[in-house]
Amino acid sequence: MKNGRTKRIAFALCAVLLFGTVGTVAYALTADHPNEKEKEETKPITANIVPDTEISKDETVYVLAGADGSVQKIIVSDWIKNSIGIDTIEDATGLSNIKTVKGEAGYTLGGDNTCVWDAQGNDIYYQGDIEKELPVELAVTYTLDGKKVSPDELAGQSGRVTIRFDYANKQYEYAEIDGKRVKMYVPFTMLTGLLLDNDTFTNVEVSNGKLVNDGERTAIVGIAFPGLQENLDIASEKLDIPDYVEITADVTDFKLGMTVTLATNELWGETDADDLGSVGDLSASLGELTDAMEQLMDGSSELYDGLCTLLEKSGDLVDGIGTLASGAKALKDGAGTLDEGVSKLQTGTVSLYSGLNTLASNSDSLNGGATQVFETLLSTANTQLTAKGLSVPAMTISNYADVLNGVIASLDETAVYEKVLAMVTAEVEKQRPYIEEQVTASIRSKAKEQVTVAVEAEAKAKVMETVRGQVTAQIISNVLNMSQAEYEAAVAAGSVDEERQTAIKNAIEEQMQSESVLQTIESNTATQMASETIQSTIAANVDAQMQSDNVKVLVAENTQSQVEKAISENMSSEKVQSQLAAASEGAQAVISLKASLDSYNSFYIGLQSYTAGVAQAMAGAGELKNGAERLKAGSGQLCGGISELYDGILTMQDKSPALIEGITQLRDGAMQLSDGLTEFNEKGIQKLVEAVDGDLDGLVERIRATENVSRNYKTFAGTNSDVDGQVKFIYRTQSVEAD
Repeated sequence: MKNGRTKRIAFALCAVLLFGTVGTVAYALTADHPNEKEKEETKPITANIVPDTEISKDETVYVLAGADGSVQKIIVSDWIKNSIGIDTIEDATGLSNIKTVKGEAGYTLGGDNTCVWDAQGNDIYYQGDIEKELPVELAVTYTLDGKKVSPDELAGQSGRVTIRFDYANKQYEYAEIDGKRVKMYVPFTMLTGLLLDNDTFTNVEVSNGKLVNDGERTAIVGIAFPGLQENLDIASEKLDIPDYVEITADVTDFKLGMTVTLATNELWGETDADDLGSVGDLSASLGELTDAMEQLMDGSSELYDGLCTLLEKSGDLVDGIGTLASGAKALKDGAGTLDEGVSKLQTGTVSLYSGLNTLASNSDSLNGGATQVFETLLSTANTQLTAKGLSVPAMTISNYADVLNGVIASLDETAVYEKVLAMVTAEVEKQRPYIEEQVTASIRSKAKEQVTVAVEAEAKAKVMETVRGQVTAQIISNVLNMSQAEYEAAVAAGSVDEERQTAIKNAIEEQMQSESVLQTIESNTATQMASETIQSTIAANVDAQMQSDNVKVLVAENTQSQVEKAISENMSSEKVQSQLAAASEGAQAVISLKASLDSYNSFYIGLQSYTAGVAQAMAGAGELKNGAERLKAGSGQLCGGISELYDGILTMQDKSPALIEGITQLRDGAMQLSDGLTEFNEKGIQKLVEAVDGDLDGLVERIRATENVSRNYKTFAGTNSDVDGQVKFIYRTQSVEAD
């Protein structure tokens, strides 16, 4: 029961921390650059423990890291609060490249890394660079289907992915605990936040954290306390204090945006270990209460037994009354101890109720401030959209998501592309008749060329045949003095030998290849091709081809190709592409704006849950306080009654002969008293002891030491020893994307 109660208290503490500081993580997720203006904007939601009655220093350390957590650059932003309005402030710092980020205050360098600022009564805001080991080392590891991989190897991959954030606490001091020198770590609270796209990540699980899924993205905030387990020296079987955050999910085409981790010791800086004295007193009181109750029950049993014996052995009345008096005295002593323990318990419950009442009184201010910040963000978003030429309805906390989703849909790259494509297509379609006319003319030209070549070949063949006949007749006449018919008859009769026939053939071929004959052939062919008959034939053939189904299909296909080509050329033009690019950039800007508002909305909902939980806890503490008051009243009455009982027994001891007749009634009353005390112990005292859990030996001293170490750590870059301050660290890792 004790272990279970302890774990529930610890987990309740973690939940309060998670809701109370998630705003800082959401702010860091959406911040583009570390500067003091952003720091001021977060003041309503970040507790400030530094009193405004002296010079103090508020420091934020921005750690720019790789996707594996390796440090790439450290930027420190300092805010010196000049609450007393002095003109000159001497400040010690280890920063280089110092520059003011607000105002025009100048400085001069002094010795031992000091800067003397010309404050003129104002606060000082500056930032610079530093190369120094961080108090908490962040390491981010990735596994894919159980195998460890680098971020670059994981980009674009799919499978079961685990992302683990480990935090190694390097900042400690030594403290004296139970006479031993013990290493005590600065109690940093680590809050890691990231956003996962539901199209990429499904079945998301997180250890040591919480997640919120809005249907499009999963927001995760994890919490860890590196070094706190060692500080408190609590066995992990009783209470396992987390020092890492692990996210597991099914992933498709892995890509991950930046992650943000906040490290702060403000939780312990806000506690007051001096108040823990009441916790120790409460533990001691519960022990005394248990012992006293046992004594009271033992005394009531002895009282009952004595009365029974008194009835059975009235002859031994005097001796029995002595035993009865001894038991009554023990009962009286136990009742007194019980009353003292209940008084201390009552004091503790009053302090508990008062503290929760103070916390609850700030809930309205917290909720009101968060609402005001949300409305300011929405007003700024409306102004930004208007400046970009986008007309949208006024955005409220309840409707901003629907409004921005509508804007994003109207600027979607695909939708804009389709709209432009439709316009370009319509313009090109107006030119389709002209394009078809040009395509038809081109095809007719090619068809005419083909028909002309074919007709010319046929005409040339006929001319060559006619010329060959003339050349043959001339050679036969010249060589043999015969006509061609006579020569053919002589060859048929065998009167012309083969040698002479071959000579005649060779002479014919030689003559056919002569320049004069070839010119004659070309001239006659050209004459025929120029004739009206041949040209009419060519035109008729071309017309016939153009009317064929194949050519009509060809004309349609070529026309469509030219139309598509014109559309493509217009879509790829610089004018159209610039329009598409502008629409895409606008959509991305609105998407980024909505993501920022969604992040703050997660914090806003968490804050409302937190303040409601505080109110509920205060109501429970009020009931506990009222119960303790009733218990105190009852214990006082019980103590008074037992005192009277003891006095009566003493009187009875003096006058025992006269009391024998009342022994039976007294025995019956003692039995009722015993039964009542047993019921009171079971239903009251033991349940109270179990609920409060008094096993706190040694824990108070370690808590005090942890608080002291936390209060001592107030700067990373350095400050004067007489200047109070606070520091927090914001780690931002690079995104992981495929090339």
